[in-house]
Amino acid sequence: MERYSRNILIKQIGEEGQQKILNSKVLVAGAGGLGSTVIANLASAGIGNIGIIDNDVVELSNLNRQFVHKLKNIGISKVDSAKNWIFEYNPEINVQTYKIRLDENNSDEVISAYDFIIDCFDSYKSKFILNKTCVKNKKPLIHGGITEFSGQVITIIPGESACLNCIFPNYDFNEYVTKGAISPAVSTIASIQAMEALKIILGIDKLIINQVLSYDGLNQEFKKIPVAKNTNCPLCNAFKVC
Repeated sequence: MERYSRNILIKQIGEEGQQKILNSKVLVAGAGGLGSTVIANLASAGIGNIGIIDNDVVELSNLNRQFVHKLKNIGISKVDSAKNWIFEYNPEINVQTYKIRLDENNSDEVISAYDFIIDCFDSYKSKFILNKTCVKNKKPLIHGGITEFSGQVITIIPGESACLNCIFPNYDFNEYVTKGAISPAVSTIASIQAMEALKIILGIDKLIINQVLSYDGLNQEFKKIPVAKNTNCPLCNAFKVC
């Protein structure tokens, strides 16, 4: 009660809402830049069960934005590094780690134990696999992406809102180019993703659905870009969520 007293003082949370947060099960897909801030926000809010999937190890070039990883952790797996950070911050949180690359063969099993998923991957191929898996299993997905000083967030509720395939039907997700990313922009997008997660848990309206929230860090501007479900989306139609 003392640890989460400032949460409980919020009218939309209270003791009942805090218990919902403690009972929730959230999968963070990616333990890099976005994942670092998402994990920190979820742990501080009191999410009781956090899953983390990532197959990478900590590298020196990660440390400009991935602050749950420490210099001494270079060379160890990101999921273990992130789990250690959570344990030191709040040992009461149950953490499940997956040192794997998400693919068509393992994705259904990985997400099955969670209420919803937060997309913190940097690979668009992995993002679209995650999108497909969430649509198929009717799991809410909070997508985030970042490039240099800008980024975007959209929450996907299968059956109610547009999915990534609706928005980018012809995207070549096999193309991947490493781009720069600055920490404040990464943290901004990830914090919005974490806020969407809490709103889902608490049942608060006005999620970022059927619109992309775009952030321009250079001009400090946010824009909401309307998007619509594609009634001809082959993915949504295949899993009967249109």
